[in-house]
Amino acid sequence: MLSRIAEALFWIGRYVERADDTARILDVHYHLLLEDPWIDEEEACRALLDVMGVGEGVVAPTGRTVNEILAYDEASPSSIAGAMKNARENARGVREAISSEMWECLNASWLALRERRVLAGASPSLFFRFVKERAALFAGLTDMTMSRDESFRFLTLGRALERIDMTCRLLSARWSDAAGSAGWVTTLRCCSAHEAYLRTYRRAVDVSLAAQFLLLDRHFPRSLYYTLELAERRLAELTPTGSPAGPQYDARRLMGRARTDLEFRPVDELLDDLPQVLSEVQSAGWATSAAVAARFFGHTSPLVWTA
Repeated sequence: MLSRIAEALFWIGRYVERADDTARILDVHYHLLLEDPWIDEEEACRALLDVMGVGEGVVAPTGRTVNEILAYDEASPSSIAGAMKNARENARGVREAISSEMWECLNASWLALRERRVLAGASPSLFFRFVKERAALFAGLTDMTMSRDESFRFLTLGRALERIDMTCRLLSARWSDAAGSAGWVTTLRCCSAHEAYLRTYRRAVDVSLAAQFLLLDRHFPRSLYYTLELAERRLAELTPTGSPAGPQYDARRLMGRARTDLEFRPVDELLDDLPQVLSEVQSAGWATSAAVAARFFGHTSPLVWTA
């Protein structure tokens, strides 16, 4: 496969996942501001912008400010509109590597997104719901219409690495917050994990169990362990057989070490040192992205977020 095509597929996966996760976070944030009359809007908005790595230089943020920065700004790859725009542009250049249904989904989503953005000021929640539905449709089309070849592996690898980064950001912010169980309900909903958590533990949300679920659950597709294992598996499929050497092996080693560190450390030890653990996992994700770029996309440097 040409490195240009592999790189485009990798970033399609990342950008669609970024738009989906950002829409989930903003939807919950929007309803929190509506439903809790005691919440400090400026503090909550600033905390969210800091989690997403775009809070520097923003003065007295409001809910509208957050939506303008993280939802509607086409020029920013950190926003929903910017991520969907970039996903469509990448897909347009590699239409031979994806199914026609996948291209039509991204193209129609982008065109509809521009129209809906005009009306989003009246109902941001409908905008976020639309993004989540279109991202789910794209993920379903990817699973149903792509051969399990290198194209599929690069796209799903990008999706997995983006999900690792986003989950680490959410958990880092929540662990340092004093909101207690109510705040963890919000975090679980951001990850679409609230119902799965209740079915797993059959009890009210507990801080340590919620963190444990999002860290270590073997079956939930948005847990860190599950996503790290998926990324490791995709890297193994992309690595030629033979002696383990070179950047592609470095990427597998980084993912494998991050996964085994989560898997074999005692739960109490993980929770006691959670900020450091999350920082290490996030750094492993960035380093893996750099190693993948060095091996397969040698002419470019990876795009990363900075908090």
